Amino acid sequence: MQTYNVLVADDEPEIAEAIEIYLRAENMNVLKASDGLEALRILEEVDIHLLILDVMMPRLDGIKTTHRIREQRSIPILMLSAKSEDTDKILGLNVGADDYLTKPFNPMELVARVKSQLRRYTLFGSYQAQDNEIRVRGLVLNQASKTVSVEGEEVRLTATEYKILELLMLHKGRVFSIEEIYEKVWKEPYFQAENTVAVHVRRIREKIEINPKEPEYLKVVWGIGYKMEK
Repeated sequence: MQTYNVLVADDEPEIAEAIEIYLRAENMNVLKASDGLEALRILEEVDIHLLILDVMMPRLDGIKTTHRIREQRSIPILMLSAKSEDTDKILGLNVGADDYLTKPFNPMELVARVKSQLRRYTLFGSYQAQDNEIRVRGLVLNQASKTVSVEGEEVRLTATEYKILELLMLHKGRVFSIEEIYEKVWKEPYFQAENTVAVHVRRIREKIEINPKEPEYLKVVWGIGYKMEK
């Protein structure tokens, strides 16, 4: 059984220690940081498979840390916050977080979400190479190299963004509901995840569309869902 390295960045030691106990029980190796700068340093030294980041931390908070990580890496990021407002959740997802939990959280839910993210990341990273490309005019998704380019220029997507785009490009012209997208990509039952899917779609558009407000590729079908234009 593979042992995953999970980095927990939280300035509250008791929370980090509690997370460590539950994840170690699942055969995961846990490293801890007290702020974003320490987390970035550990990332340079250790092969980390998933990050759990608190939003409010000294020196460098979770939002800024996520932004800096996403400039170079696509590893899963689960964000923690004591705030429950949708605006805080959307902000975290907008800068590149893959999932979000509000404190106080159920430890078993956290473990389930960590496992779900690791499962998707592992499948994404170890996907058997296929020498084929999916093309929609200037948009090209290469399943062998897991890369996406627009008019010859490569764009950097997170693992979750890649899976959403791959799903839509494999079924060009078909409309997928938000519920379908969530359950096919996240591999878990859909429950109040409209914002989660919408934020990821918006981030994809910002990366592949010339004008995200007038998308050429990833279209919304109002009241139904999304589709990849043929």
